[in-house]
Amino acid sequence: MRLPIANAVVLLVEDNEADARLTREAFSEIGRSLTMEWVRDGDEALAYLRRHPPYQAAPRPHLVLLDLNMPRRDGRATLAAIKADPALKQIPVVVLTTSESEADVRASYQAYANAYVTKPVDMDDLTKKMASLMDFWLTDVAHVPPVAED
Repeated sequence: MRLPIANAVVLLVEDNEADARLTREAFSEIGRSLTMEWVRDGDEALAYLRRHPPYQAAPRPHLVLLDLNMPRRDGRATLAAIKADPALKQIPVVVLTTSESEADVRASYQAYANAYVTKPVDMDDLTKKMASLMDFWLTDVAHVPPVAED
């Protein structure tokens, strides 16, 4: 078993403030040492990941949790942009959405999502699912260092 990533950063891309709050609460309950950053849509996510204003000092996330259905740039377009960018494509992206659509699952994997997870509606289930995701993505999976930036 690998050791957990120290000071892990998770970027949550979620337009629904209530869902973001619940996800943050779930993270606090699992007791992992990590920072959860939150942006509201794909445009903000790409600005964050590319360190465009106002995110010039943003830490590189170890994991992105990406909702599909958002205003402006949705999760599908955001996933495609992340995986097309040589400086970002190695960051694991987990689609975290309410959609159980087979078409959404298929399209997400075809766009190189690292995983597709349906959001539970129950807080206890959400906490268990977040704990499982963090154990897997931040402890069990080997990570590569971020690509050096110019």
